[in-house]
Amino acid sequence: LQLKYLDEYLIHFPISMEFVPFEKKYPPEWTNMDGKMVLVPNDMCATWTAMEDMVDRQLVKVIGVCNFSTQLLRQIFATCRIKPSTLQVELHPHNSQTKLIRFAHESGMNVTAFSTFGASSYLELKMASDDDLLLKDPAIVKIAQSKSKTPAQILIRWALQRNTFPLTKTLKTDRMKENRDVFDFELDSSEMECIDKLNKNRRYNDPGDFCELGM
Repeated sequence: LQLKYLDEYLIHFPISMEFVPFEKKYPPEWTNMDGKMVLVPNDMCATWTAMEDMVDRQLVKVIGVCNFSTQLLRQIFATCRIKPSTLQVELHPHNSQTKLIRFAHESGMNVTAFSTFGASSYLELKMASDDDLLLKDPAIVKIAQSKSKTPAQILIRWALQRNTFPLTKTLKTDRMKENRDVFDFELDSSEMECIDKLNKNRRYNDPGDFCELGM
């Protein structure tokens, strides 16, 4: 990376796969050099100790985790010297994970939401269908129209009002501006509740599906 330090460093998944040298295959994805998914034994708490060591060596400012459950967080808390600062998980109205967010906040963690728009990023991967699109959901569209905002802005605002940090990505300048234009309005309690009711506990980025062969 050619940097003196990182502001934040996260464990991406609590799943240990066979190591692949970056110079031979990048990104390594989920498979080894033979194209196979191979799980390897690993002590998650030992990994966290190595993360803490990077903080001690001033290579990283803060450390955190992605895609961890409450149980896995408790496992880290039981032995850690430095608590995770951030929990990054898939969060959107179809997968609201309210209890997990509450636990993380009560434990002093920031919560970052990826896949803020739900199924949109997963259509081309055949991991979702048009029927799953939150951007076309009647409840979201109705609220957007009442606020003179876009469905995307409503989803971002919903995430912000849950005290989470929504991640969005786009290459279009106008979309970048649109995604930032969410601080001149609020969703009232009835609108938040309406969106909350869309929850299906539906996880689109589920390694239990696409990593099944390795498990």
